[in-house]
Amino acid sequence: DEKAFAPTMPLTSDPVAQRNGSLFQENIAVVLFEDTKARRVGDIITIVLTEQTNASKKATTKTAKKSDFSAENPLILGNELSLKAPGNPDMRLGLGMSSGSNQSFDGKGDSSLSNTLTGRITVTVAEVLSNGYLLVKGEKRLTINQGDEYVQVSGYVRPMDIQPDNTVLSTHVADARISYTGDGAIGDATNMGFLTNLFNKWWPF
Repeated sequence: DEKAFAPTMPLTSDPVAQRNGSLFQENIAVVLFEDTKARRVGDIITIVLTEQTNASKKATTKTAKKSDFSAENPLILGNELSLKAPGNPDMRLGLGMSSGSNQSFDGKGDSSLSNTLTGRITVTVAEVLSNGYLLVKGEKRLTINQGDEYVQVSGYVRPMDIQPDNTVLSTHVADARISYTGDGAIGDATNMGFLTNLFNKWWPF
């Protein structure tokens, strides 16, 4: 949502000073050493993007099951019980039986993920919390050839983490929301088509 990252204007504007022609004005303060760090709503601050994430996962599942069953031919009065074979009365069939099963499963899976995002984006202070922390947010839009690229950042910054040059590392932004997206011809080329997406989802092989 572009409106959510729209720049924030200062809450109030300072009145225009009336000059009387003198070098020294009563309503104008001259500060020789002023802290230029962002501290008020509407001030700007530069976020230095230094994001790098690495993740890996490995899973192994191995199972085995073996079962055996056997039953001896029953005895009646010391004689084995048997049946005549169909079509061959001279052949006797015993009633003993045996069975067995052997099952095994061995599955392995590996996955890894690595992302890196570097750069700079200047945003505005949207709100000053009661504890002095700053809610900052902003967006940078780049139009390159046949596509647009967007970098959106929002989060909370501690004044003590702001450097003298009015910059702060993205790793020091609390509850950071960093988005890097694109659209246009380049963005469309990197997206799978409808049929490809459908086959990848439902194709059983």
